[in-house]
Amino acid sequence: MKKEAEHSVTPPSDVSSSGTPPFRGGGGVTRVAILLSGRGSNMVALVEAVQKGILQDLAAVAVVFSNKPAAPGLATAAALGCATASLASQGKKRAEFDAEVVELLNRYAPDYIVLAGYMRILSPTFIRAFAGRILNIHPADTHQHQGLHAYEWAFDNQLPETKITVHLVDEGLDTGPILAQQAVDLRGAATLAEVERRGLAVEHQLYAATLAELIEKERHAEPAEASRGQSSA
Repeated sequence: MKKEAEHSVTPPSDVSSSGTPPFRGGGGVTRVAILLSGRGSNMVALVEAVQKGILQDLAAVAVVFSNKPAAPGLATAAALGCATASLASQGKKRAEFDAEVVELLNRYAPDYIVLAGYMRILSPTFIRAFAGRILNIHPADTHQHQGLHAYEWAFDNQLPETKITVHLVDEGLDTGPILAQQAVDLRGAATLAEVERRGLAVEHQLYAATLAELIEKERHAEPAEASRGQSSA
């Protein structure tokens, strides 16, 4: 069997090669690693928000990574000017693979890991390496539906609305602290495709807006912590 090759772009010269990098947002831009497994529509929305939208001057895309070297989203990310990297996950044990991914991502010194259709359950190895800094978007209220097929669940149950949830990732399945939610009106949505279309429109807006708010809060928190430290000295 032919081994799938790793595709990567050399990280910038100021990137550390080992260890979990500290949050470096501060007065500069926040470095974001986007992880995907497929076409990456949320990745595109995030990159566009960085280049010309709500995340401009707040964030930079450090790398777009996939566990599938042939994922269409990688070619799209490269066309948008992003560094890309991949490691094939097929046939590898979850914790061992995640340890390799952590090592690779650390070369790009990300402040946040943003999951954008990354179709893997993260191991404790990965989650602990970036604790409190991994974001996911889920197309349902995580109190009502966890896991895959959330749009199908809403459609099959003929829900008049569903919710898009952005949350931090913990070691459970879609159980992390909720950062933001937005309702999606499903009245009159006669097909699953229409449910997905309405939901994705909200996803693409909400993810970037939530990340921007999180970065702004980090920026405002740092001067406050510094002033408290000076006053207690």
